[in-house]
Amino acid sequence: MFKKITKTKYPPSSPILVWDGECKFCKWWKTRWELRTKNDLSFKTYQEVAAQFPDIPEKEFKKASRLIEIDGCVYSGSDSAYRSLYIAGDDKWHIWYAKEGWFQKISDLGYNHIAKNRNFYYKATIVLFGKDPEKPAFYWMYYLLLFMFIFLFLIL
Repeated sequence: MFKKITKTKYPPSSPILVWDGECKFCKWWKTRWELRTKNDLSFKTYQEVAAQFPDIPEKEFKKASRLIEIDGCVYSGSDSAYRSLYIAGDDKWHIWYAKEGWFQKISDLGYNHIAKNRNFYYKATIVLFGKDPEKPAFYWMYYLLLFMFIFLFLIL
């Protein structure tokens, strides 16, 4: 499980989401997140910026994304994604995460599972949405319709 780091003594001049630049899954979803958050925060790989945050161990950057704000607050894992949406104006996810223990637990377990299985989830992302994160194709709808058709065929 990733460690939740709540503060750094080295705050950036603008909010920054730090992610793993060597992870294809991370890159695909980082691109989607950039489109959703517009220019409200910057996205940097931990390989680029880890040295700027010496109080955050590099091994922790490898385990989970980190959103670091100008006041030094750090949001980790699933909450880094929720907080980035909060900055972009969609506050419900971060508020749920902060207030609802069950939502926090489910989010963290899900995030941790995906983080440990990034290659599988990258392949699943490509199958469900295609290779271009800027123009995702919603193939999953076709799979769902096919599954429903087969299910109905089998029970009738």
